[in-house]
Amino acid sequence: MTQTPIELLLSEPPARRATVALSEGSDPRVVAGALAARKAGIADVILVGQTAAIQTELQAQGAAEGDGLSIHDPDTAPLTAGFAAAYHDLRRHKGVTEADALAAVRTPLVYAAMLVRAGHAAGTVGGAVATTSDVVRTAIQVIGAAPGAAMVSSFFLMYPPESATAHARAMLYSDSGLVIDPSSTELAAIAAASAASCRALLRQEPKIAMLSFSTMGSARHPNVTKVTDALARLRRDHPELDADGELQFDAAFVPSVGASKAPGSQVAGKANVMIFPNLDAGNIGYKITQRLGGYTAIGPVLQGLAKPANDLSRGCVADDVTQMIAVTVLQALAQAQ
Repeated sequence: MTQTPIELLLSEPPARRATVALSEGSDPRVVAGALAARKAGIADVILVGQTAAIQTELQAQGAAEGDGLSIHDPDTAPLTAGFAAAYHDLRRHKGVTEADALAAVRTPLVYAAMLVRAGHAAGTVGGAVATTSDVVRTAIQVIGAAPGAAMVSSFFLMYPPESATAHARAMLYSDSGLVIDPSSTELAAIAAASAASCRALLRQEPKIAMLSFSTMGSARHPNVTKVTDALARLRRDHPELDADGELQFDAAFVPSVGASKAPGSQVAGKANVMIFPNLDAGNIGYKITQRLGGYTAIGPVLQGLAKPANDLSRGCVADDVTQMIAVTVLQALAQAQ
């Protein structure tokens, strides 16, 4: 069975532990997840927020600052003044004043992202309290897109339960959390980014299914054409990738159905990267897989950024935080290669 991000890092520990900045450092779930990550040796952690509140929560959980866990309070941290100047340089073209910049970097989300931008942390995680839109907007504004990245998108890692059927497997669902109605060009970009994420986080060669309500011309509609146009663009720009479509989910997932509906396809029935045509399909799809299929969903994970920044669900638990810390470390390691 494919290893989870935590299991990957435990089985293949990096030579040097990465540092991950958590922007909601006093949240009990975030603190518990950070302590678990530190105990397992997955990462060193910076908890960002008010010092007193973080210390109170650490004490409540029987822990304290030190040994790979540090506290940064944006109101008092020695890095804040420099971050404000850098943020002002970065955003002055948008009308941000020096006072605006100082106020911005005193917010934990921006401060944590500045830690990443300045190289003090390999990546950042937030969203246990903040909204996805705030997390993503801050990441794009402060960390920025990766060189050559066409866009920022997201995905969920989906891991089957132990009781799953023989053909069940770990998969990557994209985009299931961010891009609402991607064009064919954007779908191709999402698929290419997801292929790289599959290699980095599932440690598998991607087999990409461009999903639709149609399989290989069984229906005609502009929505189907968008998917086939995306596949054509993907094959043109990335001929090295193993991709096929348009495919219905059963044709992409079940070997016998794939052989029947798309004979000769190298992807049908074997896909591990599912590219959904829009956010409606992707978000509904991952939740059905999670709630009815019993799969574990980790995400939404962001891709296309210059350095890792990831989002948590506001309904997350401590283990979700630890897994996302591990995801962030694995992304940083992949980008460093």
